[in-house]
Amino acid sequence: MNPVASRPAWSLLPVALLTVVPLAVVLASWLQPEPEVWQHLREFVLPAVLKNTLWMACGVALLAAVLGISLAWLTAVCDFPGRRFFAWALVLPLALPGYVLASVMVGLLDFSGPLQTAARAAFGPGFTLPSVRSVGGAILVFGLVLYPYVYLLARQAFLTQGQRSLEAAQTLGLSRTRAFFRVALPMSRPWWAAGISLALMEMLADFGTVAIFNVDTFTTAIYKAWLSLFNLTVASQLASLLALAVLLLVWFEQHERSQRRYAGGGDLQRIRLRGGLRALAPAWCTLVLLLAFVVPVAQLLAWTVGVVRSDWDARYWGFIGHSLMLSALAALLVVACGLWVAYAQRQHPGRLTQWGVRVSMLGYALPGMLLSVGLFLPIAWLDIQLQPVWSALGVQPAPVLKGTLAVMLLALAARFLAVGFEPMQAAMQRITPSQEQAARSLGLGRWQVLRRLFVPMLRSGWLGASLLVFVEVMKEMPITLMTRPFGWDTLAVRVFEMSSEGMWERAALPSLCIVAAGLLPVLLLVRASEK
Repeated sequence: MNPVASRPAWSLLPVALLTVVPLAVVLASWLQPEPEVWQHLREFVLPAVLKNTLWMACGVALLAAVLGISLAWLTAVCDFPGRRFFAWALVLPLALPGYVLASVMVGLLDFSGPLQTAARAAFGPGFTLPSVRSVGGAILVFGLVLYPYVYLLARQAFLTQGQRSLEAAQTLGLSRTRAFFRVALPMSRPWWAAGISLALMEMLADFGTVAIFNVDTFTTAIYKAWLSLFNLTVASQLASLLALAVLLLVWFEQHERSQRRYAGGGDLQRIRLRGGLRALAPAWCTLVLLLAFVVPVAQLLAWTVGVVRSDWDARYWGFIGHSLMLSALAALLVVACGLWVAYAQRQHPGRLTQWGVRVSMLGYALPGMLLSVGLFLPIAWLDIQLQPVWSALGVQPAPVLKGTLAVMLLALAARFLAVGFEPMQAAMQRITPSQEQAARSLGLGRWQVLRRLFVPMLRSGWLGASLLVFVEVMKEMPITLMTRPFGWDTLAVRVFEMSSEGMWERAALPSLCIVAAGLLPVLLLVRASEK
């Protein structure tokens, strides 16, 4: 292999290590077996964890598929009152973190909540509703906040199929309903299957939602092993099992992506709904939008109005300041790494470089719990190794890396590098080789070309990537919760603390701030998908 050609791949090594190191650490934990602890886990923990995870995976996949595919078909293929509004409004639940919707659901539907209290007053003290703190409640919340993944991809598939495929089905004697199930739905399978895979990866990586519902999953087991049992080895071993499930989903999603083909063609003539269907379509879209976004946000606003005067104090400036600083620093780091990876891939598109890029992007599919555990252990080990150095210098030995902002930023960079890379790579396609050659003919070196040509022309890419990463970090909970310095709380941590104590009204104010920060990038995403 040409050493010059392989140099760019090696330049990606520091970025790839952000993903490789945590994976290697959690896998290496199996070299230290703890049979007594695992005996306890096999008898009392893992059966419930596996059962809950399996039921949630099946339920979330089914609910997200039903909601996403049906809404995508209506807004892409059919014509009914309000279609253009629902086409973009149905993506708004992406701005609502799962743990925020979970806190609203529990606050409204719990035994002491207003709905059950009113029901007991109307129907007698013995009247009760099924507990919302259950696997079913978690499935409902995940389905409502994750269906946009399926919706966006399925809608893209239906729009690209064109009119000819449906006309061909109808010429064979199929009705519109049968044409949907026999032609349109199978042809779009790679798209909506990939959307379901993304939704399941988000579900497996979630911690805040299942913690609010008191549902035991791998993420809650990892959290308890680390912060309750103080057993990092067992936490790493549990994280490795979770990583295996997520990597299988990653492989499936990439396989489905490779199967995508743009079939059909021709302008799409939308089906004009008539009769009862013309009223049923907007009613269905309205119901989903109400449950997934309008009602939760309205309830957050009502709770916030009731507590803002008593709850807002000087601490909130710290929560907001920490969230803004962490999000801004993470966005800066991720966009810089994303630019470097995209530039290296463009300059040297060899096989080794492609593998380096794939490994670097894998962090987005890994749960924040895994990245937290996998980075915390080597950082803690490095702190121990540095203690003799501080002693020799006459300095009181103390951790200088563990529990610092640097660890949080490394974990966040590994988690969201793909979010910063994808917009940068797409924007880089607009720079033609002739433009780059013209810059080099003027005597500019590689770094000068990057600074004076690529950075200005990639403005839309790095601005979009910065915005997306900023909001993702604002919503992120597991990494912040497990690696933050002592007393260094953010809005997401504040939501978790108030929700875990059942103070739903006090959790509304930070939740509303997070939702407000997530609306702008979601609207930009809608605009991009329309184009």
